[in-house]
Amino acid sequence: MKNIFVKLGPFLALVAVYLLFAAICPPEFLGFYNFKTIITQTVIIGIAAMGMTMIVVSGGIDLSVGSQIALGTVVAGLVLNYGLGDVLAVGGFQAFLAAISAIAVCATCGAIIGLFSAKLKIVPFIVTLGMMQIARGVAKWLANEQTISTPTNPLQTLMMVDPDPAWMVFAPGVWIGILLVVITSIILKYTILGRYTFAIGSNEKTALLCGIPVASYRIVIYTLGAAFAGVSSVMQYSNLTVGDPTAAAGMELDVIAAVVIGGGSLSGGEGSAIGSIVGALIMAVLRNGSNMLGLPNYVQEIIIGTIIVGAVALDRYRNAGK
Repeated sequence: MKNIFVKLGPFLALVAVYLLFAAICPPEFLGFYNFKTIITQTVIIGIAAMGMTMIVVSGGIDLSVGSQIALGTVVAGLVLNYGLGDVLAVGGFQAFLAAISAIAVCATCGAIIGLFSAKLKIVPFIVTLGMMQIARGVAKWLANEQTISTPTNPLQTLMMVDPDPAWMVFAPGVWIGILLVVITSIILKYTILGRYTFAIGSNEKTALLCGIPVASYRIVIYTLGAAFAGVSSVMQYSNLTVGDPTAAAGMELDVIAAVVIGGGSLSGGEGSAIGSIVGALIMAVLRNGSNMLGLPNYVQEIIIGTIIVGAVALDRYRNAGK
């Protein structure tokens, strides 16, 4: 019963939070458009949380996710503007190149983090703290410390609450997010990478004794986790429609919070893609409901901070006997 409660905990919390706001918010909260808005607002943090889930399960952490997302939006903006002059719109191929470039630059950041933490035995907290500053600084340098306006392009439609065509119902970014949740779940449950990720996070020394090349897999895990942040940067660009070197400031905390609220353990060895996306949904509902009630930002931050502390305390209690 305890295990069942632990697994269902995030889902029950999501239902409880949603019902609470449904009872105290204006009727618009229960409207289908607002439901679509909440789902769309979950995309950026939710996708980044997929990568963070793998990192946390392996016993690591990444504090540079927000800076990577900002860097990705800048790179996407630069590629969209490359060689175009005053062109007002660009086609799908250049937009595709911009998205791939954003994902690639973030994945490179992840590879560097993995290399330094695995090969040089530097604590991931320190490496990612450094990368947080480096990625943000590079983003500001590339953008000349200003936002990068871009021509009209297909990427700008990814986060539209009312998509075109209408039969999609939800924004294209939502469907991309769902696909990535499925892919992450498959990786964690049914692949060698997933099994090794759990093994490394549960007990790194035992994993080494079992012949698992821990250093190599840490590099792969951080690279893949950062690639997910790259996808989030494309969604952030779509949401802003500009490259912004100051975007996503502090978002790494929201991403880590989504993983922890969803049942991931900061001690490593525990976590799931579904749980993390539920954690992201809980925060999206909290913010949406608080905005409808007219609560100031600091109240939302206090509530979410309290939930994070509670989730970590619950994780410590759950693992106390292990």
